[in-house]
Amino acid sequence: MKRNTILSLITVTLLSTSLLLSGCGTSSSKKQEQKQAKKEEVTVILDYVANTNHTGMYVALDQGYYDELGLDVDIVEPTEGATATLIAVGKGDFGISYQEDVTVARTSADPLPIKAIATLIQHNTSGFATYADKKIESPKDFEGKTYSGWGGPGEEAVLKAIMAQNGADYNKLNVVISDGSGFEALKDKVDIMWFFEAWDNVKCKLNDFPINYMELRNLDERLDYYTPVIIANDDTLKNRPEMTKKFLAATAKGYQYAIEHPEESAKILQKYAPDYSIDMLTMSQEYLSKKYMEDTTKWGEMKDRVWDNYTDFLVEYGVIDQKIPAKECYTNEFLPN
Repeated sequence: MKRNTILSLITVTLLSTSLLLSGCGTSSSKKQEQKQAKKEEVTVILDYVANTNHTGMYVALDQGYYDELGLDVDIVEPTEGATATLIAVGKGDFGISYQEDVTVARTSADPLPIKAIATLIQHNTSGFATYADKKIESPKDFEGKTYSGWGGPGEEAVLKAIMAQNGADYNKLNVVISDGSGFEALKDKVDIMWFFEAWDNVKCKLNDFPINYMELRNLDERLDYYTPVIIANDDTLKNRPEMTKKFLAATAKGYQYAIEHPEESAKILQKYAPDYSIDMLTMSQEYLSKKYMEDTTKWGEMKDRVWDNYTDFLVEYGVIDQKIPAKECYTNEFLPN
């Protein structure tokens, strides 16, 4: 074989080897980059359908706040049962629940391992609504009327308390489970409903439906509890504390945006809740933008006093049979500084 031919073969072999090694290096590099770019998956289970209570999370999702911190967040509606139970058994990483549910869950015969890690709103923005023409303006007027509710553990206790404080007899109130009828039912089917001001009251206003509204926190200060709250499983808080801090940091940023830009955040929410009109979402958002951080300088922060007051109420009315320390129900430790 000629020398030039041998040299050519050597050159081709070396070149092929070089390209092969280079290809392996590129493949390895790509795999490393993909591994580094892989986001930590996080599932959030709502308490109900997407609404303005949840806006900050959808803003964080839409604006890339979660993504910036390496989180791949999926926000879903509950489909298999109560959110507190789903979070307790590990079906999701975070859930939207209520102070009442957390307290009841922690004091049950078979306690659920969940804890509140942030409140979405600082004060209770719910209350009782009646059709204005019926002249039911106080819990004293509830006697002989029909209340439509959902049968929650603390619901009867609340009605008993506010009626007793106003000299009325709870036993003279007819209580039925809601059939899903909207606010129109107040006119001719029932007399009293439990409304959430940022949602139900806005619907009434947009439909020129006149109501009398009694704020719960004005009827009894103990009823100014946290609703809704973000909850997590104890295992998540123990084993994934950094992820939890990242999630709350991005979420807090989302709520701060919603506070400062209610109209824009309403438009963002509508992408994920297209069944609601932009007028309704905007009105609701403008109301809640003033409520998310009312009386606090730190989004999500909770206080022992609020937890203890409502726990005392639940014990007094037999909803739970033992008092539980606030620290066993909530923590502020994962909130951003």
